[in-house]
Amino acid sequence: MVEPPRDSGIQGIFARPYIDLEPYLDLAPLGEIHEEICLGLTQVPIDYTGGSHRTMGIMPPSRLGEAFADYGEVIRGLDDEEFATFQRLSDDPASIERSARAALEFGEERQIPLSRRQMLWLKFRHGVYFPWKVYVELIPNRTWSDKSRSEGKDFTRLARTFFPRTIAFVKRLPFSSIGRCNIMGLEANDHGTVHHDGEGTPEEGSAPDHEPDHFITLCPAGNKRLFLWDERARRKTAVVGRAYWFNDHDYHGVEADPYFRYSVRIDGTFTPEFIEALRRDHARAAGSAPHAPPAPPERAPQGAEEAAA
Repeated sequence: MVEPPRDSGIQGIFARPYIDLEPYLDLAPLGEIHEEICLGLTQVPIDYTGGSHRTMGIMPPSRLGEAFADYGEVIRGLDDEEFATFQRLSDDPASIERSARAALEFGEERQIPLSRRQMLWLKFRHGVYFPWKVYVELIPNRTWSDKSRSEGKDFTRLARTFFPRTIAFVKRLPFSSIGRCNIMGLEANDHGTVHHDGEGTPEEGSAPDHEPDHFITLCPAGNKRLFLWDERARRKTAVVGRAYWFNDHDYHGVEADPYFRYSVRIDGTFTPEFIEALRRDHARAAGSAPHAPPAPPERAPQGAEEAAA
């Protein structure tokens, strides 16, 4: 396991940049789950996610240019005629009051969600870059702060119809409760913009006794190249494995590859036995400092410096 460098901007988990969960889980079913998901994705409505990370203020300054056209910025810049078109494409046009548009917020984790038609129009007409063009909620969740709570939630009818093996596997994972489950995929040659989740920024750190939100990411094909980004050192840490947990308050992104890639993310609360096993195996003695061989800093992407200026 690669350790975070001394003075790293990566908070990590238990003094590690991430936890490889393969030794703790029976991943034998992932082959048949991969077949099920690839077939199921041809049968269900596909949504987009991402596309406004710069507007949300959750990207590192050195990589702001990677967001390309951000839909938050585009929507703010629409003229009256364009905004009328944007309103007509909504699933609920009456919920959008044009005279109050300056106070309205659109998109994920916002007051008014985007419809599929709005997202496509923003992409086709205004060049908005949606990194995750395959997004299917198996257990829907409205707000980020609610993602670990299971009350009143369940797998959708479509999920039970087309992803039964996946659901059965998820239910066997070491969670005492599950509040969110989704499939997230990137098209060939697309990259996942570097961002962090949650409140605050990675540079602000967290209390020593703070435990990151519980979730498991599964990558059945093992070909999605997630990485953690150290903004201080301008350095990547590759996340390797078919099942892992990382601190999603850390900056993270996905490398571009010439083929489709996806993962399944399950949010909830780990069982006490599971979290204790992880803590026992990975936590260092109090006061010890993580270390790693020095690595050359990675250059920021071309054009990112200008975007951050």
